[in-house]
Amino acid sequence: MLFYQTLLALLPLALAHKEAVTAEEKEIQRNLRNAAYYCAPAVGDFTASRKRAFAAKALGHQSGAAPGVEYDQLFAQEPTGIEGSNADFLSCAQVKDTHIENNTCVLAPEVTEGPYYHDQGHPIRQNIAEYQDGLLLLLDIGVIDVETCKPVPNVLVDIWLANATGHYAGHPDPAPHLVTEQPQVGGARSGLLSAFPRTRHRETWLRGAWETDKNGVAQFTSIFPGYYTGRATHIHTKVFPEWTVHPENGTFTGGRLAHVGQFFFEDDINMSVDKMFPYTENPIRHTRGRTRNWRDSLNIFDDSHQNGYNPVFRTHLLGGVVGQGVVAYITMGVNMSASYDNWWKGGEQVDVRDY
Repeated sequence: MLFYQTLLALLPLALAHKEAVTAEEKEIQRNLRNAAYYCAPAVGDFTASRKRAFAAKALGHQSGAAPGVEYDQLFAQEPTGIEGSNADFLSCAQVKDTHIENNTCVLAPEVTEGPYYHDQGHPIRQNIAEYQDGLLLLLDIGVIDVETCKPVPNVLVDIWLANATGHYAGHPDPAPHLVTEQPQVGGARSGLLSAFPRTRHRETWLRGAWETDKNGVAQFTSIFPGYYTGRATHIHTKVFPEWTVHPENGTFTGGRLAHVGQFFFEDDINMSVDKMFPYTENPIRHTRGRTRNWRDSLNIFDDSHQNGYNPVFRTHLLGGVVGQGVVAYITMGVNMSASYDNWWKGGEQVDVRDY
């Protein structure tokens, strides 16, 4: 355990998107990889139990439970006595498999929150879709402590994502003087445009936060995110061990920040969703097109893989075809003792890291 205590002491010193150069930076990366292996069995069991519980509920174990309703009951209980078609589905979904899957555990370097985070007005809720149209996406996000490899209850998981046509709530259009701006060519920011300003301050769709339950899991109902120029399809996340609730409007103000990260999806499902309405209405579909994971600007996707991590959801279909919806699982390994500063401070200038 002394090894992991030393690791936790070093973690706040690490920088996102920075190649390990010094001996200390290389040691941090090695220790993080070792921590991932150390926690693997615990994370595998953790994820498998969540898959079993979801599959049983979603396929009629309690046929009256609708997706997006009563999540504590929907996900928390272990199913028993599953027979017939449910058992067939379970074997196909590999929910009985308790070994670690490559993309089940995220012990990734902290990455930027980007310019589209709203530090005020983020609602506390599980259904974040509002009236945004798109493919149903149920998110099952687990949190474990990298020191103990145990699930972490009662921490706030905050997420935000772009809609089917690649826009964030509150940021519909480019700044007037940048309407004709073209994407960056070459360099770390290749493919990127300047951030769109926030002009619709009341929009909150596809934004929300929820506290992990006693099993260390937060679930959300959403739509599958769209894409925009320069970035692969992704979901932003933060983890707050401390926060202040505003009961008058159901929002919160974040306190100590333990993790800032981004999640991704496999390219195959991204390309499949691209063929569905309203994703076909993405304004850059027939011009710049989507950015594949391996070309994601700022190296956010590649950095995680090169450092031994895999921030990609494990997805399963809710029905017989993709169009019926998807459930996506991932587990974050978080240093619960950490306290990170948010890089994005707002203002007119967009930092190179701030996407």
